[in-house]
Amino acid sequence: MQKGEEWFDQWFNTPYYHILYQNRDFKEAETFVKKLSNHLNISNVDKVLDLACGKGRHAIFLNKLGFNVEGIDLSTESIQHAKQFENEKLKFSTHDMRELYKKEEFTFILNLFTSFGYFETEEEDLLALKMIANSLKHNGYFVLDYFNTYKVINSLPEKLVIKRPEMDFNVHKYLKNRHVMKEIAFSADGKDYLFTERVEALKNKDFLKLFESVNLKVINTFGDYNLNLFDREKSDRMIFVVQKQ
Repeated sequence: MQKGEEWFDQWFNTPYYHILYQNRDFKEAETFVKKLSNHLNISNVDKVLDLACGKGRHAIFLNKLGFNVEGIDLSTESIQHAKQFENEKLKFSTHDMRELYKKEEFTFILNLFTSFGYFETEEEDLLALKMIANSLKHNGYFVLDYFNTYKVINSLPEKLVIKRPEMDFNVHKYLKNRHVMKEIAFSADGKDYLFTERVEALKNKDFLKLFESVNLKVINTFGDYNLNLFDREKSDRMIFVVQKQ
């Protein structure tokens, strides 16, 4: 599959994606980033990579805390938006996480808000994790924030209507093979649209296997943005803190 044909490359570069997700909780994101940076003891001499940064909300706040941050994302539209916030210690670039960005450059790499698991195969997951491991300095840390797959699967299938001032989005979530599917149907500009988000239903044990294969050791697993420990039945998130060996 060529670049430009993958679902995330198409969907993330539409204005409708940003309309649907316009109500993301920035305050919650900032609280999480502050708690996480304190927990990791990030200093202003460390280099931080925000991997799959979107429009840069986490990277921008990290930079406001005084940190040296780079953000990369496959979406040219998101990066174009983020670039307006650049300064000497904040830079954004368009980049595919399956390809090496900068070798052994970063002390911390953050992948937040379920921005992993978009690929077709486990081999591509491994490519991304190898890139992450190769981009980390020795003993550097990688944080992966994923939905709690156990809890998500138990709530499926699910249908709902998400109302925005511009339009309504009809959303259908269901499980298909090894992916959580999210069909998004709507009408805009006199046309009907259907996009499908597809995220791998990776469980705790799957991540542990992937991390081990690239010599990343799990240090903590949190279950929410307040950094409470992960509970398979109750937690909303699976937030892994892993270290390069």
